Amino acid sequence: MCASENGLVVVAKIHTEFTDKFGIPRQSGLVSSLRGEIVFEPEFRSMDAIRGLEEYSHIWLLWEFSKAKREGYALTVTPPRLGGRERKGVFATRAPYRPNSIGLSSVKLEDVYFDEARGPILVVSGADLLDGTPIYDIKPYLPYTDAHPEATGSFGEAHKEDGIGVVFAEEQQEKLPEELRERVLAVLQQDPRAAYNKKPDYVYGMSFAGYDIRFTVENESLIVQDVVKLSDGEYRKIK
Repeated sequence: MCASENGLVVVAKIHTEFTDKFGIPRQSGLVSSLRGEIVFEPEFRSMDAIRGLEEYSHIWLLWEFSKAKREGYALTVTPPRLGGRERKGVFATRAPYRPNSIGLSSVKLEDVYFDEARGPILVVSGADLLDGTPIYDIKPYLPYTDAHPEATGSFGEAHKEDGIGVVFAEEQQEKLPEELRERVLAVLQQDPRAAYNKKPDYVYGMSFAGYDIRFTVENESLIVQDVVKLSDGEYRKIK
């Protein structure tokens, strides 16, 4: 049985189009067009383990911040949405550097199918996870108890509409496979830059599905300057 460093059992890994942390949406569901495939570890590759899951429209994922590692943790953090200047308690945020590096995401279950080589596959949308992220558990989303329309959301709610206008010329879009163009645009509209790290005259690079999306920001508009296929990047289409 595959166990992580903290003793929890890894039941699956998710495959997404994000090979680097930069550009990943700050919360699940912000970019609904994003796709991911959840592939179970060998000991869980049985349809019995997910029998009935297809009856749900959404699922919860409990996962590990596998690429957000550092020694120790702080009781207060500086959320990027607050410009990196205002401190909040770690338990009042969704910061990746925590006493236990566990993430929680609600995603839409798009499809369930069986692959001869990989076993049961869950296709999800709206995921905010890095490619290869270990998943500790999968639970069905229950609207009657999990949804709270009256809930308040502090600074997260106040900044949920934050974004940026994007200039993405047709000649640059044509360098991408057609099925990726809408997703890249939606991710860029979220403004991948940290609020405290917005450099003038700087060319940013966002890795996505084997491509490097290079952009600048001028007068509050994000302008795609180039789309470069990474030499070691291989785009594997997600169903």
